Amino acid sequence: MKLSDIPVSIAADAIAANAAARSTPVASVQTTCPYCGVGCGVRAQRHADGTVEVAGDPSHPANAGRLCVKGSALAETVDLNDRLLHPQWRAADGTLRQASWDEALDRAASGLRDIIARHGPESVALYVSGQLLTEDYYVANKLMKGFIGTANIDTNSRLCMSSAVAGHKRAFGEDIVPGCYEDLELADLVVLVGSNTAWCHPILFQRLAKAKADRPQMKLVVIDPRRTATCDLADLHLPVRPGTDVWLFNGLLHHLHREGAIDAQFVQAHTDGDDALAAALQAAAGEADVAAVARACKVDPTDLLTFYQWFAGTPRTVTAFSQGVNQSSAGTDKVNSIINCHLLTGRIGKPGMGPFSLTGQPNAMGGREVGGLANMLAAHLELAEPRHRELVQTFWDAPAIADRPGLKAVELFEAIEQGRIKAVWVMATNPVVSLPDADQARRALQRCELVIASDIVTRTDTNDSAHILLPALGWGEKDGTVTNSERRISRQRAFLPAPGEARADWWIVCQVARRMGFAGFDYGSPREIFDEHARLSAYRNHGEAGGEQAVPRAFDIGGLAGLDARGYDMLQPVQWPVRAGGNGTARLFADGGFSHPDRRARFVATAPRKPVHATDEDYPLILNTGRVRDQWHTMTRTGKSARLAEHLPEPFVDMHPQDALLCGVAEGRLARVSTRWGAMVVRVRHGGGIPRGSVFVPIHWNGQYSSDARVGALVNPAVDPVSGEPEFKHTPVRVDPFPVSWHGFALARDTLDCGALTWWTRVTGRQFQRYEFAGRESVGDRAGWARQLLGATDAEADWIEYEDRSAGVYHAALVVDDRLQACVYVSTRPDLPARAWLGGLFAKGQLSDDDRIGLLIGQAAEPGVDAGPTVCSCFGVGRNTICDAIREHGLGSAAEITACVKAGGNCGSCVPELNALLAAAKADRDEPVFAG
Repeated sequence: MKLSDIPVSIAADAIAANAAARSTPVASVQTTCPYCGVGCGVRAQRHADGTVEVAGDPSHPANAGRLCVKGSALAETVDLNDRLLHPQWRAADGTLRQASWDEALDRAASGLRDIIARHGPESVALYVSGQLLTEDYYVANKLMKGFIGTANIDTNSRLCMSSAVAGHKRAFGEDIVPGCYEDLELADLVVLVGSNTAWCHPILFQRLAKAKADRPQMKLVVIDPRRTATCDLADLHLPVRPGTDVWLFNGLLHHLHREGAIDAQFVQAHTDGDDALAAALQAAAGEADVAAVARACKVDPTDLLTFYQWFAGTPRTVTAFSQGVNQSSAGTDKVNSIINCHLLTGRIGKPGMGPFSLTGQPNAMGGREVGGLANMLAAHLELAEPRHRELVQTFWDAPAIADRPGLKAVELFEAIEQGRIKAVWVMATNPVVSLPDADQARRALQRCELVIASDIVTRTDTNDSAHILLPALGWGEKDGTVTNSERRISRQRAFLPAPGEARADWWIVCQVARRMGFAGFDYGSPREIFDEHARLSAYRNHGEAGGEQAVPRAFDIGGLAGLDARGYDMLQPVQWPVRAGGNGTARLFADGGFSHPDRRARFVATAPRKPVHATDEDYPLILNTGRVRDQWHTMTRTGKSARLAEHLPEPFVDMHPQDALLCGVAEGRLARVSTRWGAMVVRVRHGGGIPRGSVFVPIHWNGQYSSDARVGALVNPAVDPVSGEPEFKHTPVRVDPFPVSWHGFALARDTLDCGALTWWTRVTGRQFQRYEFAGRESVGDRAGWARQLLGATDAEADWIEYEDRSAGVYHAALVVDDRLQACVYVSTRPDLPARAWLGGLFAKGQLSDDDRIGLLIGQAAEPGVDAGPTVCSCFGVGRNTICDAIREHGLGSAAEITACVKAGGNCGSCVPELNALLAAAKADRDEPVFAG
């Protein structure tokens, strides 16, 4: 019996059995990390007590056993709290009601079918995600483009990778990353552009750091407006003005040409030649002078010339770029300006050299392989090419094929609000948080006739507007494949049973397709989908016996077609193309063979242009957004981990102290950050790496974790005209004080209702939830307010409190059976007691008298108990512990700190902070003491 033949109604006793199933021991399973595009291998094991153990897979070539802190904490994110376990639909009164799978699928299918009948196929859309597996992506794309007949399927990869895709296609004729991770280790010069690799791709950064330690002569250049943790390893940091990357690389192109650092043979044999190069140079004519480029980019001309000379004189050069390049209204030109320099020097596809796009999501590349973007067909075929459309339609035996590009992410949600899109199905993503002008996305969904959401959690900012919720499998429960940044296909294998009635995304899509009356979706397993995907990649790729014209493309995994169940299950990580014989390919294009019809690469003229929206008197600063070290996307997974919450537990705006002074805000205080599109309230921080004129806000916080911290609502909706990727790195912004009357925080074992507070934020602690909040209202009866907040309304409750009305200070704690249940601290000032030691009290089975005294006074009664804010999340080592060790043992290096207290001994992401603490300790030791 095929899986698709199993009745979709699951018996109640099967649901109840899930808890027991999750406690059935499972031997170590090789799978893949679900976070960034590095694609690290993971070994996961389920024990008899239901606990899960996760470790790096030593046999996986991407990470060789190493894991960053997020990967190391994966076992802390697989619980079923907040999980969507049953299909639901929203009644007319707004309440969610549980449904059977049959009812939910029929509602989804009939709703889509009815809207298509009334308004045509262009009235429906899918918005999917790089969190999907390739097999999920494949059937979703097949349904929309080949059966419904519209290309209105786009993905959140549009928000991070589409400029790289467009740049690759313009230069190479196909979306291809030509190199591999090993090149970062073999290069003599690595240039990181718009990439905080230390935090966003930590395992690659550690590979790079080890290579540099082994070969100290190796050079690293970091090009980034911010001085990030990555700069700690750099020989040279170029803090370019935001948005000026094209100026910089056009200048490099001129320098290379002028200095004769050209591979003329490669240019003549494998590119479109001198005329195209001349056009590219002419477009960049204003950047022929180093001093002019330095002025445009606001960098030191000596440093700029040093970079140019290093690049010109170092054949083994890799230029790795990420969101700082892609997320721009000129992102595609930025990518091509980088590639132009590598084509001119012939530094592509050879060991230790080439342009390298660092992917943001675990399967962004897998989604691109199957045509997950609105302007692509499956198998790297072109939607605009009639011959390609005919090939795909024939292979799928499809009743229709989309014949024009669909709506890209930003314009898709604009079309929803305008009523042109009547139905949208959102899978594995949270656009009301992640899209630019995110309030517009919320308005669009609230006005949409039919919103379907496939997700693993019930409550998200997006799901609050859904009419039908479909429970999907999460990491640990999924089975399929993903493709990482170096084109390496890896298996993701399940080691946990499906919880409740959750089902695989591919199964859900296929069930809806079949209910809509479409054939071609009768798959029994992800292996069958993968096999079809592999066969399509090779179909007419080299011509067929029947005489069909070949459509050559580098993406070809025909060598993996025909795998049986065991072969698919045992599939080892392999880089495409994988042709006959099943062997992978590490590098491409060293000897040409590009994917344009003439097999030559293209120089692309990239004229510099400023960002769409400029700063002015009302919005004088530039907003930059991005990730922080220990969180991922909108925190639906990482938000479950107490370990990951300890490093940066609050949303914040990082800004230069002089800008803060001019704006009238102070570190540690709340501020309103606003743009023409929206506003948020966050804490002011001075991280030390922000230049004058810019601010940085992380992307992760949402309506479940904070009252007002969705930075997407602030981001301008300007997009790159070629790729459609939004400008997340350059939005004019202002920062103003957000005055409050009092500040407070609470730690509680149970969830608290903070909805009435002026401002609040929440993170997961170890056995508690931590809330930070502030208020403008006057609270006369502080004790009554605190009891209500903490649920201590029983007059006989073990309640201890301290109040100093003159100082505006109030402390209280609720104790149940001699264990700390909750505590709250309020003050008119923001300098409240340390949270770390208080959190440790929740682990105690019984509070001592000293603990009760400490709760009252707001500090540990015993010295040395407070470890301080977390620096090393991997081992939970606090700042105070590290500083004490430095002082007591005379530690002088990060390695010595690791040997003493373990901090920095796993992923190494905290090493820059360890170095900063060492520098501060040295400054304290060296400070002269004057006699009074």
